[in-house]
Amino acid sequence: MKTTNEIVEIQGTQVGSGNPCYIIAEIGSNHNNNYNTAIELIDAAADAGVNAVKLQTFYAKHHYSKKTPKISMGKGSLPVDPYVLVESLEMNREWIPELHKYASDKSIALFSSPCDIEAINLFSNLDSPAYKVASFDLTDLNLIGEIAKCQKPVILSTGLSTYAEINRAIDQCYFFNNHQVILLQCTSLYPAPAYLSNLCAINTLKKAFNVLVGYSDHTLGDHICLAAVSLGASVIEKHFTLDANSIGPDHSFAIEPADLTSMIVKIKEIEASFGDGIKNGPREEEMELYKKARRSLHAASDILEGTEITKDMLCVKRPSYGVEPYLIDFVIGRKAKKNILMDDWISWDDI
Repeated sequence: MKTTNEIVEIQGTQVGSGNPCYIIAEIGSNHNNNYNTAIELIDAAADAGVNAVKLQTFYAKHHYSKKTPKISMGKGSLPVDPYVLVESLEMNREWIPELHKYASDKSIALFSSPCDIEAINLFSNLDSPAYKVASFDLTDLNLIGEIAKCQKPVILSTGLSTYAEINRAIDQCYFFNNHQVILLQCTSLYPAPAYLSNLCAINTLKKAFNVLVGYSDHTLGDHICLAAVSLGASVIEKHFTLDANSIGPDHSFAIEPADLTSMIVKIKEIEASFGDGIKNGPREEEMELYKKARRSLHAASDILEGTEITKDMLCVKRPSYGVEPYLIDFVIGRKAKKNILMDDWISWDDI
């Protein structure tokens, strides 16, 4: 296993190694097969401040066997035929060149989880800035190899996966001399409960595979994403919708525009809070309180000039203009050089 670069570049934006978290709004199938809705989603995502929007590009006939048993779509819902569902969500691929250009004009990247060779070729011809491999496709090494050949960043989602499966997927990218790999910790449930998020795996994956690691989120709200950023996620992918009440499998747990904007503001504040890690006294902005609200030695009573100072003549209170409290033993036994009034702070010039 070779070590990848500490930085992966997606359409001119550097990801990793101290750079801001890269935010992907996962449109997926939430365009509801409506071109204008897809445009609105790109507009709203760009306005919110994302780095990229992502599509899912598949054909049911290449995606599922028609003999696949029905799949449960979550608590309280009836199982559905996955072939029929996926067929209903197939995107009109004629839109993709226009959507790709539109996103670029909005200064954000657009890429996809391509699920077949035709989709890979389509995005390759558009010079797609990156590719995503869905968790369910991580074991399809042929698909990953075809994506890796494009020599663009490959984002591998790792829901359901073992170390061996992740290792094989990464090695397939490396086999084609593509070392621009990013892993995403992920829980493959929709929505996913917070207790299954396993965010500590972010750092486990970093150490195990020496690649950049982010988080693909299926939980409700933004708090798990924020926790992932605080744990060092280089990428956040979040399902995105114009209206969480819309009909479709991915709307109910997706984030709406106002909340996406709020999440990105919070992420930037969290990143700003990291600082440089150096602990070396007050910051410039803290200096007033450093001087006025810290403690120092003060006179507990009037001390006349020439008086030998005893412990009971001293007290510790704010501000910090006087001798620091830890030096009290060097003050006791000295004589006052002038009258020191009760509540005066005591400086070395006074004794």
